[in-house]
Amino acid sequence: MEHVLGGNRQELQNKAEAVKNLYAGFVVPSYKRSLVLSHGQGMYVWDADGKRYLDMGGGIAVNSLGHSNPRIAETLAQQAGKLVHVSNLYYNEQQAILAQRLVSHLAPGKMFFCNSGAEANECQYKLARKVGNPKGRFEIVTALNSFHGRTLAGIAATGQDKVRVGFEPTVSGFRHVPYNNLEAVRAAITEQTAAVLIEGIQGEGGVTAATPEYLVGLRKLTREHGILLLWDGVQCGYFRTGRFQSFQRILEDSAISGAQEFLPDAVAMAKSIGGGFPMGAVWIRDEFADVFQPGSHGTTYGGTPLACAVANCVLDEIEEKRLDENIRKQGEYLISRLASLVGSRGINAVRGMGGIVGLALESDAAEAATKLTQAGLLLVPATGNVLRFLPPLNMGKAHVDEALEIIEKTL
Repeated sequence: MEHVLGGNRQELQNKAEAVKNLYAGFVVPSYKRSLVLSHGQGMYVWDADGKRYLDMGGGIAVNSLGHSNPRIAETLAQQAGKLVHVSNLYYNEQQAILAQRLVSHLAPGKMFFCNSGAEANECQYKLARKVGNPKGRFEIVTALNSFHGRTLAGIAATGQDKVRVGFEPTVSGFRHVPYNNLEAVRAAITEQTAAVLIEGIQGEGGVTAATPEYLVGLRKLTREHGILLLWDGVQCGYFRTGRFQSFQRILEDSAISGAQEFLPDAVAMAKSIGGGFPMGAVWIRDEFADVFQPGSHGTTYGGTPLACAVANCVLDEIEEKRLDENIRKQGEYLISRLASLVGSRGINAVRGMGGIVGLALESDAAEAATKLTQAGLLLVPATGNVLRFLPPLNMGKAHVDEALEIIEKTL
């Protein structure tokens, strides 16, 4: 078979079609794909035909420092020349340093490292069952319209019927109740309930944020029943809202009693943590940090020297350049610009904060995303008629202006 990914410009004229044909022949069609992307730089990507696109989807909240970040590239090269992988039967310095740094952004506890958001949430399910097992507790209450991954347990935890179609019977032990409804959670708790799992902002579910009252009420309720409060910060976490985790942003100005002391029992992270390198992590508060002992949970690739070196690099860039403050500022600007369009161009509402913003439309979001892609702007559809903005944390004002210009001309 002819290799189609190299050659001069004449040879590459049909590159996009050739790549699509290879996908059709050899890649499982589990995604509806569009562009054949060639390379990226900062906020932009180019397709195989040389057309440039402003990437406001950020690899679905993954590319926290944009494309081809030179600092990440240098770190990858240096660490790859030193030590790429050792199993977790051994210590490695990069993992230890990263764990200490992440814990310092939350509270006393310990870290478990894995490879993805789905794995991070799997760790939380197992934590809940391990803690609840002596009392016969195993069920986890989650929210309708939530999204927690595509493993068998992940789709069972997810509060969307569409992800479970064809995979029945689903894993038992999950109950779904309306989001932002404390009384519904209270009614769902039984003697078998081990935990409540929540997203601070439902990203795939349409960029809907939890209210301060809901979060504080959940913490009080779970403590009353002696069960865990688990946090899925895979998409809305890792500085995306302008704070390390979204509950910190949601509750930062709240005068509700208990708001400033709010803390889940575990927090799942992924996506932005590796800036494009596969990475997942779970923070477990000190009370439960030693529940997993050798043999009870593990991973082959989680927390490798290479992955942790990149994650440390991403964290360096965020902390040194205060990218949390930047995405908060640029997010406010983006929301204000989008809000001026509400009531026109089929736009119904704008919601979100920082670098996770939803644009609610009258028409189908996937159709709108296709039109915007053709116009040079990449966004990510969510459930319903919502378009998601999930840009890099180092996005600038000029990028927002460029995106709005494309939206105004296209929608």
